[in-house]
Amino acid sequence: MTSTFATLGTALSGLDAARTANSVAGHNTANAGTAGYTRQRVETSSAAAPARTGIVVAPGAAAGQGIRTDGVSRLGDPLLDAAVRRAAGQTGAAAVRADAFAGIEATLREPGPDGVSAKLADFWAAWEGVANQPGQEPPAEGLLRAAGDLVQQLAAGRAELEGQWSTARATLVQDTAQLNAIASRIAELNLAVRSAAAAGHPALELVDERAVLAEKAASLAGATVRPAADGTVDVLVGGIALVTGGTARSLAVVGADSLDRLGQSGSVQDGPVRIEWTHRPGVDAAVDGGRLAGAVTVLAPAVATGSGVGGGGPLAEAVAHYDALAADLASRVNDAHRAGWTPDGAPAGDFFTLAPGLPAAAGLTVAVVSARQLATGTAGAGPLDGSNAQALARLGEGAGSPDAGWNAGVTRIGAASSSAASQAFLAEATSAAAKGAQLAGSSVSLDEEAVALVAAQHAYQASARVLTAVDEMLEILISQTGRVGR
Repeated sequence: MTSTFATLGTALSGLDAARTANSVAGHNTANAGTAGYTRQRVETSSAAAPARTGIVVAPGAAAGQGIRTDGVSRLGDPLLDAAVRRAAGQTGAAAVRADAFAGIEATLREPGPDGVSAKLADFWAAWEGVANQPGQEPPAEGLLRAAGDLVQQLAAGRAELEGQWSTARATLVQDTAQLNAIASRIAELNLAVRSAAAAGHPALELVDERAVLAEKAASLAGATVRPAADGTVDVLVGGIALVTGGTARSLAVVGADSLDRLGQSGSVQDGPVRIEWTHRPGVDAAVDGGRLAGAVTVLAPAVATGSGVGGGGPLAEAVAHYDALAADLASRVNDAHRAGWTPDGAPAGDFFTLAPGLPAAAGLTVAVVSARQLATGTAGAGPLDGSNAQALARLGEGAGSPDAGWNAGVTRIGAASSSAASQAFLAEATSAAAKGAQLAGSSVSLDEEAVALVAAQHAYQASARVLTAVDEMLEILISQTGRVGR
């Protein structure tokens, strides 16, 4: 039999549970717009005590012991959280590559009047003009102007790509520093969560902050999360722990600090750009996702193939394409130019000059400065012969011409850029879907919280009514017991 006084405890437990539910619902409502906040819920269970018969504890449990508030839980789904982090890593890497290719396409300016293809067309057309009027200054000036524009375009395009490479590397350094800061903060949160758990406090807001940081780490480096039994989490990069409990390691960017040093060796500022563990110099961190992995592939050196370049870092490949065109152009034009004679009947020299020690596109200049130095004709044909100039004009034709090689490279870059953009779009769509599924289960619904508030309010009122009823019963029992004849 349950004591009447015990019923007061039952009502009190109902008041406490309703008050806690009301507080949690209000907390959820207040944080409905807080980024990274995960909805909380009160966990309760029916309280029961062992039944007693005298001093003997009987089997089973006595009813009417009220409600027990077991704690407040966080309505996050570990599987959905892992899916969001995995998608964030894929999106980060794809976005970096797509941005790099978009920058390369903007530099090429193809097709258009400011692209190399247009400058090449103007250059060959200017040779046609010289062939029609050998030794005349106006067409010669037009040729030298077209040649100067072509040389300038090659140098400017290469310089822009060098700038993009340097910017990408600087961004990689910043992203790595951000990842290191995130790792340190997660380690601090691990210690705080573990201490709070040991003291019996849920510290759910700290868990939310840690989850947001873990997602950022995944976006930066494809990090994965492994929960520990004490409430902490381990953060892994490439299968190696970046954070373990309250300890955080760090990463560093090493390798070439400029594009032209990619192929050199001898110091940490030479060779391919890579990411190492700071506590183990020389050991590469196998970063396999996120912005860091994407940046490392973007900054990779060019790879020579049987058909030229291909398969390496897109920025270095594009630069190599500029250098290949400049070298091929100088070789073909100089060979043809030296085979001809000037209008004055003298053998001609080189038309282009490649500066020693400089990349071809950066060191290409025009050696000819006047119409009298142009190899317009052939030996003994006279000053009005334009046959050699005509032959030079035709160097831009055919499958093996510099124009064909340039256009093939531009087509290859365009196809790779389109593929990178498609991958980035698909990765973003996957990430959005994963984030939507996560938010569907963990974000705050104002309608649900309004219902929870009303339910908590009614539960509180009902428990209070029980308390009042018991109080009235006890008042009658105490005041009326022992009074006979009434």
